[in-house]
Amino acid sequence: MSSARIPPIQCLLTFEALARLRSVTLASEELCVTPSAVSHRVRQLEQIIGTKLFGRADFSLTTEGSEYLAHVRDGLTSLQKFPTSAAAPGKRKLRLAVTPTFSRSILIPRLRQFTEAYPEIDLTLQVSIPLLDVVAEDADLMVRFGPGRYADMEHVCLVKDEVIPLASPAFVREHGPFDVAADLEGLPLLRSPLEPWRTWLAAQGLDWPEPVEGSQFNDIGLMCDAAAAGMGVGLVRLKLGAPWLESGALVRLGTSTPFAKAVPSPHAHYLCWRTGAMDRWEVSAFAEWLKKAVA
Repeated sequence: MSSARIPPIQCLLTFEALARLRSVTLASEELCVTPSAVSHRVRQLEQIIGTKLFGRADFSLTTEGSEYLAHVRDGLTSLQKFPTSAAAPGKRKLRLAVTPTFSRSILIPRLRQFTEAYPEIDLTLQVSIPLLDVVAEDADLMVRFGPGRYADMEHVCLVKDEVIPLASPAFVREHGPFDVAADLEGLPLLRSPLEPWRTWLAAQGLDWPEPVEGSQFNDIGLMCDAAAAGMGVGLVRLKLGAPWLESGALVRLGTSTPFAKAVPSPHAHYLCWRTGAMDRWEVSAFAEWLKKAVA
């Protein structure tokens, strides 16, 4: 019994309400959640116990559903004997340490999907700094950027990306046209330890050394802002740079192959956690959602 997964209380409350009211709309109003959250919780409960609870579209119960409903109501009645537990079950807390530009470009635009599907989870976002290992010690999950060698944590690859030189439209007009990679010679190349230029230079057959002068940034978003302000050319990952590209703040330098074809980055974003963290259902739920959301 100790190895069995106990369903979240919110799933049980939702199942009881839907079985009693036989309406997703009425159940959502009673529970103060969205209709999609009601459906999601029931599906989650069915997956956990491995049994279909409702048989038809009118929300009539299956035989197993009727039997389980009796157990659920007995359990909920027992909980009501403890007012603090029944009156305010409390939201589950989940703390995520995330790199700034990944959060801005990839996570935040999708995050509403998660909060609507899991309104019983309170999410706290904390900033981590790639490569410097500045991470909140109490974070349940961490998004790290790097080569993926994390001996201290379990991890899974979230997002791989490609790099390409980008600059502001005004910079391209002033310093262009750009036809071959060597046209970048003598121009200010914005630098970041997160994305060394050697990856792109080697792909273009250039044996130039890594730039050692010029503005440097330990956050790709800051480098994108600097490039958009006309400070130079940034080597930008396409997925992270999407907001700047879509707004027109940054553009490709030209249409020839070196500036139109992106080069795979040797680094990627990884979701990391300490051993045992996935035993908490809210942690595993967010991890599964994030992997699907960024796929």
